[in-house]
Amino acid sequence: MEGSPGLKLNPHESTPREQGLLILVIIIFHAVGLIGLSVPSMRPLFLQIVPWHILLMLIVIVCSHRPMEGKFILFALLIFASSIILEWIGVHKNLIFGNYSYGPTLGLKVAQIPLIIGVNWFLLIYSAGVLMQRTRIRSILIRVIIGAIILVLLDLIIEPVAQHFDYWHWANNTVPLKNYLGWFLVSGVMLFVFEVFGFKKQGVVAPVLLLVQFVFFIVLLLLS
Repeated sequence: MEGSPGLKLNPHESTPREQGLLILVIIIFHAVGLIGLSVPSMRPLFLQIVPWHILLMLIVIVCSHRPMEGKFILFALLIFASSIILEWIGVHKNLIFGNYSYGPTLGLKVAQIPLIIGVNWFLLIYSAGVLMQRTRIRSILIRVIIGAIILVLLDLIIEPVAQHFDYWHWANNTVPLKNYLGWFLVSGVMLFVFEVFGFKKQGVVAPVLLLVQFVFFIVLLLLS
């Protein structure tokens, strides 16, 4: 099928229409979640929906990835499994991130670790990886470092919100510096793995998800 004159579609990216629809889903569901968590009477219901919201974002990201391939699934499983292991070490040994424990908001737990946290790690790493992939930065090392810094900045915003909404809690209600160092190192290693997998250049859906996450948690922080 021939395209419009002068219009060249990248077979490795979802179409602008597809990306637009997926971005619309991201914006609408984060906006609805923001309203629900901001209204005290609606908050208990919306806190129960948090794991399902994260799963919906997973579906959005899977739908946006082109071309769908085995190594993408392998990457997702690798990040999921490794993050669950790291979280187990963090919660049970107080290593890597510090002394913390998870509340009920993130849903089903195995050995005190909510399984959805592994999905969330994948979404964050993949989104930051695609964002860096779309820049003109040629150095893998610099892309990894900048991507890890971006995720640490996001965690700085998330931490007070997470404790307020019972995602997780820190001993003495104090977030240790160790947590941010751990985030930087873990994110850096996982972003390097993203680079090693060498995915074709992706669309803007994942970077938009990351941007919306920043806006979402900043607004919640201001309202909480």
